[in-house]
Amino acid sequence: MAKDISFRDFTLGEKARVVALVARMGKRGFADDGTGNVDLSDLKKRVERIEKTAERRKNGK
Repeated sequence: MAKDISFRDFTLGEKARVVALVARMGKRGFADDGTGNVDLSDLKKRVERIEKTAERRKNGK
């Protein structure tokens, strides 16, 4: 998570999307076959994109 923002800086829609993505990450981890090789990079990138949007809005850019 970006250093300059907290969860209260997100809009309600962004919070819902982040929570849904984290739930999907958990679901993927739970469905793992025990090897620990779960690819979460696509979901992490989506969360980072949402964080970047919130940070830009907070900083007024």
